[in-house]
Amino acid sequence: MFTPQLIKNVSAGPGVYLMRDAADQVLYVGKAISLRKRLQSYVRVDSGTSRAKTAALLSKVAAVNTMLTRTAKEALILEASLIKQHRPRYNVLLRDDKSYPHLKVTTQEEWPRLLMTRRVIKDGARYFGPYTSVTAMWATLRLLNSLFPLRRCKTSKFKSDQRACLNFEMKRCPGPCIAKISPQDYRKRVERVLTTLEGRKRELTRDLEQQMNTAAAGLRFEEAAALRDQVRALNQTLEKQVVLLPDKLGGDQDVFGFIRQQDQVAAALLLMREGALVDKREFFLGEPVGADRDILAELLRRYYEPAERLIPRRIFLPFIPEGTGVLAEWLSEKRGGSVQLTIPRRGDKKALVELATDNALQGLKARQQRQASWEYLTEAIRRSLRLPAPPQRIECLDISNFGGHEAVGSLVAFRDGQKDSSRYRHFKIRSLDTPDDYAMMREVLRRHLSHGAKEQTLPDLLVLDGGKGQLGVAQAVMAELNLVQGPALAAIAKDRQDEEGATVGERVFCPGRKNPLALAAHSPVLLFLMRIRDEAHRYGVTFHRKLRGQKQLSSQLDQIPGVGPARRQALLKTLGSLRAVAAASREELAAVSGIGPELATSIYAHLHPALERSSSLPESPPVF
Repeated sequence: MFTPQLIKNVSAGPGVYLMRDAADQVLYVGKAISLRKRLQSYVRVDSGTSRAKTAALLSKVAAVNTMLTRTAKEALILEASLIKQHRPRYNVLLRDDKSYPHLKVTTQEEWPRLLMTRRVIKDGARYFGPYTSVTAMWATLRLLNSLFPLRRCKTSKFKSDQRACLNFEMKRCPGPCIAKISPQDYRKRVERVLTTLEGRKRELTRDLEQQMNTAAAGLRFEEAAALRDQVRALNQTLEKQVVLLPDKLGGDQDVFGFIRQQDQVAAALLLMREGALVDKREFFLGEPVGADRDILAELLRRYYEPAERLIPRRIFLPFIPEGTGVLAEWLSEKRGGSVQLTIPRRGDKKALVELATDNALQGLKARQQRQASWEYLTEAIRRSLRLPAPPQRIECLDISNFGGHEAVGSLVAFRDGQKDSSRYRHFKIRSLDTPDDYAMMREVLRRHLSHGAKEQTLPDLLVLDGGKGQLGVAQAVMAELNLVQGPALAAIAKDRQDEEGATVGERVFCPGRKNPLALAAHSPVLLFLMRIRDEAHRYGVTFHRKLRGQKQLSSQLDQIPGVGPARRQALLKTLGSLRAVAAASREELAAVSGIGPELATSIYAHLHPALERSSSLPESPPVF
């Protein structure tokens, strides 16, 4: 419980405070211009009238640690570092329920590439996104690949005898590997890609039109025609965007909307580039503590914290956040130029903020509807499967094999009705290589359940792909591991034909029942169980195909004369993987210890037969 004794010797200077529970876990990290005043304000909180989240936080506080800083900006930066380190439950953590893709330009490379990624790391590249619409992201990628194609190969350094790939032949690559484009011209393409991704399409269009006119005046008509086509394509994409701002409000702006309903908070961000709405993002703020001004300030800091984030000159807000001056100074420093935090009072700017707030409200209502639907479904699952409580974490296990060979177990996880891909797992079968589904299921279950019990990560419900036999195996494994508080079990079997030839639909088996559950074909419970079973099957089949491909390549290596176990191991150890061996050049193969030029040529010819045949053909057909 938070009491005055916890803060009686706190300084009045700026700094950061950490609230901890009895187990010494950090519950909340906050900053203040005056630590004493801020912490004393918690003493005056009336648990009967304060917000539920704040009251819940204060009831768990057992200790408060403080760290003094010289300035308020230092406190802001230190707070960000501590939140990233401890990830406290009651701080603002941006949650939008999805893993959005980014577009990445590898500007740290000598010949940059453009690609899609879902991981943002500090590697010197430029990242753009996240894209809330995957369709829009792929459309942007296709446009850029057609207008300003860059290389797509993963080669870090080009060889002197490098061959152009098929992308060059199809005019999808400018061919830097064979010196078909100069570094200066290639860099111009990269700059055009960056300009487009930064939303400055009109600026790029004007530049291209000027170059087109210059090329036409110089009688370089082929170059002028290519520039004309690029201008037309850019203009077509601009026409699809809705221009919301008048000319006087052009330029780049970020517009935030904010809505609170009881203890739920949502925010929306409209990204305006050159007067056009180019993207929208919605955020749900999980269990935030504090007044709206504090939450908005922390939202801004969390959103603009990544180094790759583009910060515009103007940011429109619905109200004044806590510590506006410090925030503006911090954002200006990150941007390398002035940043204005503006609260519009009237006119078009205020209308934009109201539009963003409407989007935040719509997103919050949609989330509440999904939550209500999920609560209804989990209650239906509880009743149908006779569970003690509605399951929130559900996992499904499937075994995939090809005639008993290359068998793998695939585990998928769902949390609150959504995929939890961080909990997806693959299991290679170690104990046997024969078609015994029950033995394979027993091995995977023993490994997964024992690890889950040790780490306390067992799900509420574990679904098995199979029938009563698989369910019996799971019960035996749980008894063997003495899992009294283990997950609830269920098994779902695919439809089949009975002895009379009639089709028997999907069947769900539960412990303690001889017959399957009587679920209607369109029952929401059955459809959900089928969905997670199909996801486990898809995940397993994808991994199984990968293993079979690796085995096929491995067998190819074993068939090459002169490549025995020792040399095969040397290839894998030096190059890293079978795929890297297949992609290696003759020089890279020859550099491996024990291989040499002659054997490298033999290996390369064996792994690239079609390429070797084409290289032996004359460059042009003979003339008779």
